Amino acid sequence: MAWIYLIAAGVTEIVWALGLKFSEGFTNLVPSIVTILFITISFYLLSKAMKQIPVGTAYATFTGIGAVGTAIIGMALFGELISAAKIFFLLLLVGGIVGLKLVDSSEEEKVGEQ
Repeated sequence: MAWIYLIAAGVTEIVWALGLKFSEGFTNLVPSIVTILFITISFYLLSKAMKQIPVGTAYATFTGIGAVGTAIIGMALFGELISAAKIFFLLLLVGGIVGLKLVDSSEEEKVGEQ
């Protein structure tokens, strides 16, 4: 369940990151409210996930999901530069997130065997 909380926290991070763009420095009321709401939800979900997932893994995954998702949306919706290098490094980020999950899973199995 902790990983579901963590993934949801990362997705809500994407929402509030985009909300920051649309709030225009918190001068637009509705996007500002949405941004603050999703920041709150995002950190609540992250805190729930951290009850079972190590802090380093949880935070790296949280920010990685947010960074990759926000970058993809920026390229798809806002015409931000798409390059082979950018795609490579986004994939590297995803690989790091998957690697952290795999390492944590194998460490949990070792602890369970003891």
